[in-house]
Amino acid sequence: MKRESVIDPVIEKPLLRLHRAMNVSSFWKAVQRLLSASIANHSIGLSLKQNPNGPVIAKWTRSIPDDFFSTEALKRCATTRKKLVRLNDLFRNRSSFVRSSFYRRYMAPQKCAHGIALFFWKRQRLICTIAILRAAKQGDFSPADLKLLRQLYPQFLAALRRVESLEREQSVRVNFQQCLQRLPLPTMVLRWNLKPIYQNPAARHFYAVWEKGPEEARRTKASSPIPSEILDRCRVLKKQWSNTQRQMHSGRQTELIEEQVHHPHSRNLRATIQLTQVKSANVARPHFLIACEDLYRNGARFRRPQLFRLPAFARLTRREREVAQLACEGHSNKEIAENACLSLQTVKKHLHSVFRKLEVPSRSRLMALAA
Repeated sequence: MKRESVIDPVIEKPLLRLHRAMNVSSFWKAVQRLLSASIANHSIGLSLKQNPNGPVIAKWTRSIPDDFFSTEALKRCATTRKKLVRLNDLFRNRSSFVRSSFYRRYMAPQKCAHGIALFFWKRQRLICTIAILRAAKQGDFSPADLKLLRQLYPQFLAALRRVESLEREQSVRVNFQQCLQRLPLPTMVLRWNLKPIYQNPAARHFYAVWEKGPEEARRTKASSPIPSEILDRCRVLKKQWSNTQRQMHSGRQTELIEEQVHHPHSRNLRATIQLTQVKSANVARPHFLIACEDLYRNGARFRRPQLFRLPAFARLTRREREVAQLACEGHSNKEIAENACLSLQTVKKHLHSVFRKLEVPSRSRLMALAA
């Protein structure tokens, strides 16, 4: 016996697109496709305000005044906490609806006679409204139309929550990456197959220093691949981890593996490799977290002023840290420009940025802060 499909084949694909929406833009396109495939309409509108402090996002398939969703009629309706409301139900009768300023401003210019609105809340706050308008020749919404919209309501709500969650995660990820971009310590993360997941600008500069030396790397600003010595040590750790896994009982966690790699000639260049695995991940293989450092630049050899003690130091770029370090050693702007291979104007620009980020008014105060 052939089983009937639970979902109407006409709306199956649009519904899947709705649940694949990754952001507001794709959500809006999916709403259009789904409603156009399921409900006869003249125009579709969306009002979205997920963040109470953010702007209202209003979109229409046709030209409708921007203040449609902020009318008193819709505001009163939103306070009732109903999920689905006919627009003419906002008035005493059909006659008062046709004579209203709402009808004359928003409905009549589009030759629309009927409308319906779906309201979505997050706790006590209205976050989204979807409006569907119909022309007179399309007729009013039938009981079957209303039943279908009530069935689609939880689908819209689930997609909305998913988009909000994805955008929140994306915002956290972007902010985290921006934080890592400002870290003075070169940092990179590699997958199990040794392909990079993330590397900040300081790490890319470190590769060039490892391969070409500090002077050549500073002069050419050329990019370099991950040093082979680091990758070779990662491959050794992979074998160690695999061998350990075979010897361990099922369900037990592998201990953290950490090793250090030095440049074969410049021993001041060092990379610390950590093979890590999320405790809840029983299937995924570990990642490589690699922190690189130049021990001479960190003050181990020349005993430069310890700017690394400053909480705001991580906000400085690599060039700003270099200029600040030279300034604290007593070099003039001209000497800094020669040592760092920069123009005098660029040195002044970097110093101004250092003063602003560290909240110091002058070079002497910077030196006192670093002392």
